[in-house]
Amino acid sequence: MRAAAASGYLPDGSRLWKWTEGAQRNMPANKDDGGWKKFFWNSETGELLGRTGGSWFKITLFYVIFYGCLGGIFVGTIQALLLTLDDFKPTWQDRVAPPGLTHAPVLDKGEVTFHPNELESYLPFTKAMREFMSKYDDDNQKDSMKFEDCGLEPADYKNRGDLDSQTGIKKACKFSRERLGPCSGLDDRDFGFSTGKPCLIVKLNRIVNFRPRPPSSNDSIPEEAQPRVQPNVIPLHCTHKKEEDADKIGEIKYYGIGEGFPLQYYPYYGKRLHPHYLQPLVALQFTNLTRDTELRIECKVFGQNIDYNDKDRYQGRFDIKIKVRSS
Repeated sequence: MRAAAASGYLPDGSRLWKWTEGAQRNMPANKDDGGWKKFFWNSETGELLGRTGGSWFKITLFYVIFYGCLGGIFVGTIQALLLTLDDFKPTWQDRVAPPGLTHAPVLDKGEVTFHPNELESYLPFTKAMREFMSKYDDDNQKDSMKFEDCGLEPADYKNRGDLDSQTGIKKACKFSRERLGPCSGLDDRDFGFSTGKPCLIVKLNRIVNFRPRPPSSNDSIPEEAQPRVQPNVIPLHCTHKKEEDADKIGEIKYYGIGEGFPLQYYPYYGKRLHPHYLQPLVALQFTNLTRDTELRIECKVFGQNIDYNDKDRYQGRFDIKIKVRSS
């Protein structure tokens, strides 16, 4: 056995590994002996994460050039797109949805619940309505260079020229809060909430150069809304959402020019050309709501170019829940 070991072979003829000092030096280093530290930074070879400084420079240079090219393509694409846009006239309006029908106050989950004798229960609503109506104060509409009188009766569209900078800033039609009667907030700062007869202020959202067209015939609107149709007005009609609430809502009163949206306030020319524009408003007052009952009410506007979308609860319509508590 000693002879075999000395010769470097085992009795079965297999080679015997000599445990020499040289072989020990060639053995892999113990990974636990600072291996991860050397991988992060090897002071002997000057390697960082297994790569030399020259390698990192090449990698960094590649990504700087790569992302620089991507950024240049992105910026160039945006600039090319901006060249196709007009500062005053929307370039693409063929797929713009009809205007939304919204109201003040803006309601959380579309619900109004209050007690006429509890100020804190309706104060958030009336405060929001006063803030909204403040821009319609007569004192804010005295400048004849910004506003003009468009009449107190419904009239045809007010054509103020083209959508370009050469025509200059457009005047806006005045809209007096007094047209909203008891819902104006001038005499009753609580907008009817303190008497259990709450008001809502309704408006059509702005769309540049949009001209809403009144219904072509009574056949296109529900029978109960037909009495509200008149020339030069986009009619608004509210009714019960659920059949069981039909006899619980009571009378709804409408206030405004023509009790709808008069055409002389259209079209809207955009913020740059029409910065002082005031939308026409319609006020609703619910005069005889059944107490302690959650009532669901739906309001719609009717026009040839106004339709509705079940996925958008505010496209041409909205519905709210109102509950007047008695205890």
